[in-house]
Amino acid sequence: MSEHDTYQTPLSSRYASKEMAHLFSAENRFHTWRKLWLSLAIAEKQLGLPISDTAIDEMKQNLHLDAEQFEVAAAEEKKRRHDVMAHVHTFGTVAPSAAGIIHLGATSCYVTDNADLIFIRTALTLVFKKLAVVIDRFAAFASQYRELPTLGFTHFQPAQLTTVGKRATLWLQELLWDLRNIKRARDDLGFRGVKGTTGTQASFLALFDGDHDKVEELDRLVTEMSDFPYAYPVTSQTYSRKIDIDVLAPLASFGATAHKIATDLRLLAHLKEVEEPFESTQIGSSAMAYKRNPMRSERICSLARHLMVLHQNALGTASVQWFERTLDDSANRRVTLPEAFLTADIVLTTLQNVSEGLVVYPRVIARRVAQELPFMATENIIMALVKKGGDRQEAHEKIRVLSHEAAYQVKQLGEENDLIERVRKDVYFDPIKDELDALLEPRSFIGRAPQQVDKFLNEWVTPALQDPELKAAVHKGDKAELNV
Repeated sequence: MSEHDTYQTPLSSRYASKEMAHLFSAENRFHTWRKLWLSLAIAEKQLGLPISDTAIDEMKQNLHLDAEQFEVAAAEEKKRRHDVMAHVHTFGTVAPSAAGIIHLGATSCYVTDNADLIFIRTALTLVFKKLAVVIDRFAAFASQYRELPTLGFTHFQPAQLTTVGKRATLWLQELLWDLRNIKRARDDLGFRGVKGTTGTQASFLALFDGDHDKVEELDRLVTEMSDFPYAYPVTSQTYSRKIDIDVLAPLASFGATAHKIATDLRLLAHLKEVEEPFESTQIGSSAMAYKRNPMRSERICSLARHLMVLHQNALGTASVQWFERTLDDSANRRVTLPEAFLTADIVLTTLQNVSEGLVVYPRVIARRVAQELPFMATENIIMALVKKGGDRQEAHEKIRVLSHEAAYQVKQLGEENDLIERVRKDVYFDPIKDELDALLEPRSFIGRAPQQVDKFLNEWVTPALQDPELKAAVHKGDKAELNV
């Protein structure tokens, strides 16, 4: 291994989108290093250092590595045990006029850290846009089922009714928070810039004969060339690893959201109320041919757990950076950062695929509502009797007795809930029997759920997706295709 551990392409990249996989590829990494070396040379030349136009032109013409250069770099790294210097040498072989000024005054972290910040910013943008598409798809689902009554659960025990669409808004609200947090993290990113070996810029001050203004301008120019709004005002040899904490936190938080959504969908699949997409030729089980396992949602949960724990690596790494730096951050970050974004990308693709093909079974939902609704309707029945002159305490006792009898039928005998039939047969309830059907209408138990869905979509989701950066992604219309 070199001083800087060799970059490896994470296994998860084969399942991620082409854009995200390419972003963290060796090809793009070393191409970005060369662009950073070019920016440094251009800025140094602009500020008076003797760098020839020919050197600049040769660097510009050789920003991409071909297969032969990768072989040269690998051989050099094996010999030098230092990846950055191996690539400095390799770049010089195709830009010989620049060989003496490539990496002039810089330390390895000039390319490694600045490149990481470029990758992080681009990756956050990709995640930001893909998340907007997922939000759009779930919003359409929520709107479609805004008033379909369904049994609500607390403690996974039957509770009051809600609607299928209202439940989806609970998912959407958390996704909106993730969208906000990811944008904040991206927009807050700075650049390491040109800071030298311990962050003092001493090497650049020597290059410019003690001219502090030129050193500051060099930092500004290189930052501007990489299109960052600012450079971190002070750094050590590296940018603070606390930045990685800020970057991975919203990804981990999104992982928690995705896990909750996918878990809800797995439970709904068990209830046979809502199912994820299932192809006609898909096999749910090698032994049980009838099974329709929620494998997409299970995959989301599996990867989301991985995504959530990667944040712990950033916390641990930031906490042990002694003084101006240690190298025990390197191998960890080269795994953690790409893995976090590649994993988030796969989770988003899978979540979009699920959201675009959810299958709702209204009759199953209605049957479950009918099983539980009689118990929920008891208060309405009591109130209706009181309005007709009945005594509340007496009515309550009548309903209590009948409810226990019906519960016995359900729990002990496995029969259907027959509470309403018992009410119809009891002469005590004659005054309100013609109202029973109305009292048992499920839509009378969903409160303002449909109105809440409309208000939430109109006042929160739609405005969030009006961000100009997100419009093209949302309206592109491509369906998510899984690589596996």
